[in-house]
Amino acid sequence: MSESNGINGRRSDRPRVLVPEKLSPDGLALLRNTLEVEERRGLSPEELASTIPDYDALIVRSETKVTASLLAAGKRLKVVARAGVGVDNVDVDAATKHGIIVVNSPAGNIGAAAEHTIALLLAVARNIPDGCSSLKAGKWERSRLVGVEVKGKTLGIIGLGKVGLTVARLATGLGMHVEALDPYASPSLAAAASVTLVHSLPALLAVSDFLTIHTPLIASTKGMISASELSSMKKGARILNVARGGMIDESALLEALESGHIAGAGIDVFTTEPPSPDSSATKLISHPRVVATPHLGASTVEAQENVSIDVCEQVLSILGGELPRSAVNAPLILPEEYKKLQPFVRLVEKMGSLYTQHYSNSQSNQQNQPAEVRTTFDLIYEGEIASLTNTKPLFAALIKGLTTPISTTETTVNIVNATLIARERGIVINEQHSREPTTHTYSSLVTLRARHASRSSSSSRPPTSRQTTATDRTQQPSSDVTSRQKDQVPSEKEQIISGFCSPSQIFISRLDRFSTSFVPQGTLLICHNYDSPGKIGVVGSILGKGGVNINFMSVAPVSRQDEDAEDDSAQGREGTDEGERSENENEALMILGVDREVGEDVVRELMAEKGILEVSVVTL
Repeated sequence: MSESNGINGRRSDRPRVLVPEKLSPDGLALLRNTLEVEERRGLSPEELASTIPDYDALIVRSETKVTASLLAAGKRLKVVARAGVGVDNVDVDAATKHGIIVVNSPAGNIGAAAEHTIALLLAVARNIPDGCSSLKAGKWERSRLVGVEVKGKTLGIIGLGKVGLTVARLATGLGMHVEALDPYASPSLAAAASVTLVHSLPALLAVSDFLTIHTPLIASTKGMISASELSSMKKGARILNVARGGMIDESALLEALESGHIAGAGIDVFTTEPPSPDSSATKLISHPRVVATPHLGASTVEAQENVSIDVCEQVLSILGGELPRSAVNAPLILPEEYKKLQPFVRLVEKMGSLYTQHYSNSQSNQQNQPAEVRTTFDLIYEGEIASLTNTKPLFAALIKGLTTPISTTETTVNIVNATLIARERGIVINEQHSREPTTHTYSSLVTLRARHASRSSSSSRPPTSRQTTATDRTQQPSSDVTSRQKDQVPSEKEQIISGFCSPSQIFISRLDRFSTSFVPQGTLLICHNYDSPGKIGVVGSILGKGGVNINFMSVAPVSRQDEDAEDDSAQGREGTDEGERSENENEALMILGVDREVGEDVVRELMAEKGILEVSVVTL
C-alpha cells in the first residue's frame, strides 16, 4: 500500500522512500515518523524505472538490480541503501557519477558470523552432530564419540578484522589462548583482546590447535590453506571457515582428514555454492569428521533486523543532511573538486594495493632483506595537485588500497570511515604538498614513501599553518618536503611508489629504486634481477612452460636520482668492492602483465634462476 499521499490526497513535501523488497518492520518504523515510505514488492525492472523518479531514497536487499539506467532515471535520488553487506547488485560507479550515496550494513552480521564460528568450533571439538545422529539411530556410542576440551587450546585466527576480533574475544571467554595473523592489526586492540600477534602464516599454523579464517577471497588468499600448510599444522588440529569458500583447498583438506592428520573441520562456505555432485566439497560435507552448514554465518533473525535498522538509520541521516556511517562511494565533495580528484583517487588506491601486495608477497633471495610491510607513510603531492585543499578522498583511497588486499570485507573504506580505519590499523599517513612545478612532462606527481614509525618527521615538530596533527593523518608544509628528500640517505631498503595521471589513464612511474611506466591493472609479475643478457628470455620461457601468456612487459632501470645518490655515497666509502658496485648498478626490475594467475611452482622456478633477486605477484 502506498503511503505517499498527505491529507486530502495532496502529495506530502516529506522525502519519499521506495522499498521494493521485504524489509524488517523495525527499520521501516524509524523512517515513517519523518519520511513517506512506500513498500511495493514485485515490481518489474520497467515498473521500477518508471516509478523511481518520484523518490529520494531506495532501499533494497539482493533481488533488486540497481542499474546505471535506473540510477539515471532517479532524478531525485540521494541515497541507495543495501540492507546487507555486499553491493554487487548496485552499480556503484554510476551512483557516484550521479552524486548518489550508496550505503550498506557491514556490521549487521558481525555477531552472527562470530557466533557461528564458535558454534562450529565446539561442534567439531565435541562431535555433537555425529553424537546426535548416532543417538537418533538408536545407538549409544559414548566411547567412540570422545571429544576434546577447548579450554587451554590455541586458536589461530587469520584476519583480525571485526569478525576475527569478536571471535577472539569469545574464544578467550572459553579459556582459549588466541594468536592471530594480520599485518595491519592494531597491536593495542589485539592486546586488549588478549590476542598475541604473529608475523607469518607458518608461525601461526605451527601453534594452532584450531584454525579459523576471516579474510576476503582475493588472489593472495585463494587457496592459501593447501596441502603444504595443512601438513605443517599439529597432528590432530582442527580447521574452521565461516568467511569465504575457496581459501581452503578442499581436495587437500579431504586428504588430510582421510589421513588423520587433521582431526576435524567446520565448514560453512564452499568454492561453489551449492556444491556440485561428486565435487571435493560434496565429499567434504559427507565426511564423518566434518561439520558442514549451508552458508548460515549471517542467517539469524537478529542479523536481518540489525541490517534493516542500520540502513534505515543511515537513510534518515543522509536525507537530513548528515554523513552516513557506511558509504560505499565518496560523493560528499563538490562536483568540480571530485572531477579533478577522480583520476588521482584511482591512482592512489592502486598505489596502496600495489604496495601491500608487492611488499607482503615478495619472495627474496636476499637473506638480509626479508619482506616487510610498514605502516607509516609519506603521501607526497607535487605540482598542480598540491594546490587542492580537499585531499581526504585521496587519503581514503590510500587506506582502501593498503588494507583491502589483507582485510575482511566487513567494511568498505570511504571518506567517512578512512580515518577510523587508519587509527584502528595503526596506519599513519603524512600528507605533504609541494607546489613547485614537477621536473617531468606531467603536471602532477604523487609519491608514496613507506618508512619506519621511529623516523617520523612530524612527531618532533609543532604544527604549522599547513600541518594538522593526528595519529592517522597529518599534513606537512611544502617548504621542507624537497629538502628532506634530497638530504635523505637511505640506510634501509627503499619502499617508494610514484605515479601520475594522463588525460585517459593512470601510470606508475617508479617502484622501489626503479624508473618505469606501466598501467596498474590486471595480474602483474614483478621480477627484481641483475640486468644480464638473456634474462628476459629465461623469464619468458619459464612463464611459457607454466601456460602463462605475457600481455606486456616493462624493464625498469635504477632511477637516475638513485644512481647519483649511490655514486655520491660510494665516493665517501673506502674499500668499496668494484665488482659489487658494478653488479648493483646493473640491477633492473621487470614488470610483466600476464593473462592469468602465476602459480607457486612458476614463482619457485623463477627464484631458482641465477640473478633473480625477488619475485612478487600482484592483482590490481
